[in-house]
Amino acid sequence: MRIQLLLPRLVSLLLASLVLACLVLLCLPAFAEDVPEALRPPKGAQVAIVVFEDMQCPQCGRVAPLLEQASRTYKIPLVQHDFPLPAHNWSFEAAVLARYFDTHSKEVGNAFREAVFAHQLEITPQNLQQFAAKFATDNKIALPFVVDPEGKLAGLVRADKDVGVSLHIMHTPTIWVVSSKRTGRPYVEVTDTSQLYLMIDAMKKD
Repeated sequence: MRIQLLLPRLVSLLLASLVLACLVLLCLPAFAEDVPEALRPPKGAQVAIVVFEDMQCPQCGRVAPLLEQASRTYKIPLVQHDFPLPAHNWSFEAAVLARYFDTHSKEVGNAFREAVFAHQLEITPQNLQQFAAKFATDNKIALPFVVDPEGKLAGLVRADKDVGVSLHIMHTPTIWVVSSKRTGRPYVEVTDTSQLYLMIDAMKKD
């Protein structure tokens, strides 16, 4: 009889303990252990800009100078990933050429990307190689007739594309401001580039 009287009280205490435990868990900071590697800044950086881009994409060409300027202004890395779209008929080859220039130095590779973005309207599948050859000559670099005989550079471009697909990218450019922080929201997508500086400021303050 005494056990029957105590049972409702024990059940109430158990439920109260469970509710309290749930509240404690909700109040704990959310640790960003499951952040994809592509949405983390390079080692040693606290904040970075990450972009998945297509070198034939007009909007990518328009925002490229803004991203470069933001990177210089805040002294934070700009991490560029290839995401060539099937509808663009020379973007994949341009990405492979950029990877070739990367083998000489990342600065030269990025300079080639900037040049392509600046001259998008002039480039065609027929004259892309000629454009790259002129860029190589201007930078005192030898451009072989076949820049990727073993397909390794193309493999790097495809690997970047696969990462983008795993992140469910649907358009280019897709831009994030990312951070190394372990709690809260460690990355945020930039859907309005006019807000880029404000978003970097907010990420650096958090």
